[in-house]
Amino acid sequence: MADAPVELLQRVPLFADFERGDLERLARSFKERTFDAGSTVADEGKTGAGFFVIESGEASVSVRGSERDKLGPGDYFGEIALIDDGARSATVTADSELRCWGLTSWEFRPLVEGNASIAWKLLETMAKRLRAAQS
Repeated sequence: MADAPVELLQRVPLFADFERGDLERLARSFKERTFDAGSTVADEGKTGAGFFVIESGEASVSVRGSERDKLGPGDYFGEIALIDDGARSATVTADSELRCWGLTSWEFRPLVEGNASIAWKLLETMAKRLRAAQS
C-alpha cells in the first residue's frame, strides 16, 4: 500500500512546518480512499473519526442544507474529528470522483501530543473555521 504523498501533506497548513522525516512518518499513517461522484464523504450530525486531504476531484460543503464551500486538490476537512470523535459539523459531498488520503484520530493523537506546533496550528485552524461559521 502506498503512503500519502509528502508534497500533498506539506501543502496542508497543519503540517507545513513539519520536518521532512516527520512528514514521511505522518504520510505512512494516512490511508487512500476514493469516493464516487454524488457520495457523502462526511455527514453533518453523524459521528466521524477521520481527517481527509483531497488529492484529486472536487467536493461541496454544506451546513444545515446550505452550500458553504467548494473543496478541491490540496484542501482538507475533518480536523475537528481528529480531536473529539464527535458529530460532523458539515456535510461533504463528492461532486466528482474524489481521491483522498485519510487519517484517524487514534493515529493523529500521538503526533499532536508530541509536537506543540501541530497542536497550535490545529487550534488556529479551528478558530478560523469557527469564526467563518458564525458569520
